[in-house]
Amino acid sequence: MLCPLLFLSAFIVLAGAQQQTVTQPSVVDISSCPITYYGQKYGKLYVNFTRRDIMMCFDKFYDPRNEGDCIMGSSPDKRRAYFNIVQANSVLERWVKIKTQTIQNSLRCSVQITMQIGSSSISLHLFNFGTEAAMFLEADGIGLVAFYTRVSDVLINKVEVNNIVYKSQNDTIDISGCRHSDTVYKPGTVVNSDPQICSSVTCSETATLQTSGCGPLEHCQGNGICVLASTCTVTGPTVIDVQGHMNSIQDHCAYSLFSTPSLPDFLVLGNFRDRRRKDVSFLDSVTLRVDGHDIHLEQGGRVQLDDSTLTLSSSSQLVHGVQLSKDQTGVTAELTNLKISVFFDGDTAQIVLKGPAGSSVEGLCGNSSSSLSDLRLSEYSSTSCEMQYSETADSTIDCNSVTERCNLLKEAPFSSCNTDIDPEPYITACTDTLCKYPAVDGLNCQFLKAYARACSQYNHTLDGWTSKTGCSSEAFCQDRTCSDHEFCGEKMVSGDTRCFCRAIFASKYQANNSLGDATVCKENSASPTLVGCLLEDKDINYSALQLNDPTCRGRVDKLTHMVTFSFNSSKRCGTVVTTNNSYIIYKNTIRSQNYSSDVITRKDQVQIDFSCVYSQPNINTATFRIRDWSVAQCITSGAWNYTLTIKAYTDAGRTQLVEWNSELQLNEKIRMVLKTDGLDGSMVSVVTDSCWATDKASPTSSPRHDLIINGCANPADPTVQVEENGLATSTYFSFNMFRFTGGSSDIFLHCQLHLCPKQGNNCIPTCNTPARVRRSASLAYEPEAPAFISVSWTY
Repeated sequence: MLCPLLFLSAFIVLAGAQQQTVTQPSVVDISSCPITYYGQKYGKLYVNFTRRDIMMCFDKFYDPRNEGDCIMGSSPDKRRAYFNIVQANSVLERWVKIKTQTIQNSLRCSVQITMQIGSSSISLHLFNFGTEAAMFLEADGIGLVAFYTRVSDVLINKVEVNNIVYKSQNDTIDISGCRHSDTVYKPGTVVNSDPQICSSVTCSETATLQTSGCGPLEHCQGNGICVLASTCTVTGPTVIDVQGHMNSIQDHCAYSLFSTPSLPDFLVLGNFRDRRRKDVSFLDSVTLRVDGHDIHLEQGGRVQLDDSTLTLSSSSQLVHGVQLSKDQTGVTAELTNLKISVFFDGDTAQIVLKGPAGSSVEGLCGNSSSSLSDLRLSEYSSTSCEMQYSETADSTIDCNSVTERCNLLKEAPFSSCNTDIDPEPYITACTDTLCKYPAVDGLNCQFLKAYARACSQYNHTLDGWTSKTGCSSEAFCQDRTCSDHEFCGEKMVSGDTRCFCRAIFASKYQANNSLGDATVCKENSASPTLVGCLLEDKDINYSALQLNDPTCRGRVDKLTHMVTFSFNSSKRCGTVVTTNNSYIIYKNTIRSQNYSSDVITRKDQVQIDFSCVYSQPNINTATFRIRDWSVAQCITSGAWNYTLTIKAYTDAGRTQLVEWNSELQLNEKIRMVLKTDGLDGSMVSVVTDSCWATDKASPTSSPRHDLIINGCANPADPTVQVEENGLATSTYFSFNMFRFTGGSSDIFLHCQLHLCPKQGNNCIPTCNTPARVRRSASLAYEPEAPAFISVSWTY
């Protein structure tokens, strides 16, 4: 029979195994033949040499402080080892099973490590039997060679197998086992109804683990009873669900965080908004929907029930079955009937589940990898909430420094909690956010604080974490209330807090270099509004602003922080009123008050001109029709009997007669003709003394607008032109169509005329001076009454 070394070496040659030589610290890939080492499956070997030993560890390079899962032995000559992967063979399988007497599965492959130690050729074989494994040491030469296995120090106090097993040459041992909750069990071990873990553990003869008891979201109270004891953390853009998985919110929407079928009328949702950058979302508020009511937990510790603000203290206040309380760390809401608590400090929400076993969790806290579109709550989001933004990277951010700080979660005192709460999701959330967004507004502590609070649910106090990190456990921006378009942040220089404009909100003003909204113009008044947070960005105190009249100051809205200035007809505030053709312009200025007597200043001086422009009412909008397209009446005036007719035309040649169905536009030029029949034109002329308009049939009603006064065009209406008056038996004038403001839709035009005996041009009114009509002294005619005629229009 072949000696063992030659026997196994023959299989290696037959299998045609490829050899890898290691002479320095290296990671050897054995994933093609992974070894299950005391219940833990590994696909790598970390190989290192010292002057005395060779260390082959499965999980990491050898560390004396925490040696890990390792196989160790004397260091080979020249610090050289050869690694081979050997395929399975039925003869080799039978040989190993005979040697161990415990292996039951089929051999799949093996890893061979060969080296020279002194005068001996050493081969160490690791056999892969699926869930089982074996180790064989063979030596060809003189002397005793020692190798041993070591299970991680973390497990030493819990494992029943010997952590150190010395091997003499040509010896084989079974390195199979099962691991559960950091405990190693030998094959064939059964632990029933352990009250400390609320479960039974079975490690089968083939090293297959079977457990029963508390679910993945549950915790054993130590008395055999399972209860929910899971924490969901939502901080910044990140959701870390109850199973420790994470997701990142990229938009600015509201999402379902938590719900459960056992309480169908209860829902916890998170509202994500932008802050200093448009491309990074932050948890901005948390809403608890209970029995049709909304309890909003907001930044600054403000709590609103529907539309009313609640006043809270450290003493619990019961609101629709929810116990609400507030302290310096934040606001807590507890549902005692379901044993759920929701904590929010303005930046981080933590939902702690302590309900009965079997409770299910839905929403992002139950499974953060769920489809976001399915959990998006449109009724709590704006119509454009799904829009995603991109911005230029912040070149001032040192991502290496950020990563170093975030990795503090793996160091003391945080490391004492690492076995209960995996720090990796928190570290990833921290680095992903702070590598894109500046570490301001308490953000450099936000993720550390969130982890520390999650650890407190497992009774980890993490003594000294605040002093080590320079953080505070108190809520950032406590008791500072900002409006919907603002968020609470810190001033860069002083470190004080104030309300800043959200990036998306501010962008529409920054694009126009504006500090506020367009002026709201009403009749005889104007109200410009400035944005409070934009003023603060420029270090402008709204209380130091005024209009032209120093007594006219801005008023700030306590909820929106918008600053409004206004003036009206009763308080002009120094407003300048001008006219321009058909417009009336009201103009004023918002300016800084200057109380300083200094020659120079380094503060921006504010001067914002604003105006309201009003067009004359409805110009060129109304359509008029003449009621009586031609008016004629018989008049007796002294010795004269004649007929007087008034007609309107739209063209200069007076050929386009305005008839009853003709449409006239405002500001359209109308040409009027007052014509008489039955008069001797060589003896007498017709003089139009006056024409005026009213909005009622009575010529004495008001309001009244004059067109012709004392035979001449009204100088106040530049559209009126008197073309022939007092020259013959007809008179001609024109004007632009108009209407009365705010009154009737009718216009009544009234004209008063008289007859003038002719003597040269003595009947033509003189209009360069106050109008007077020259009358002939040789004729004794005086009319008994002037002629009067009216025409009406409507639209």
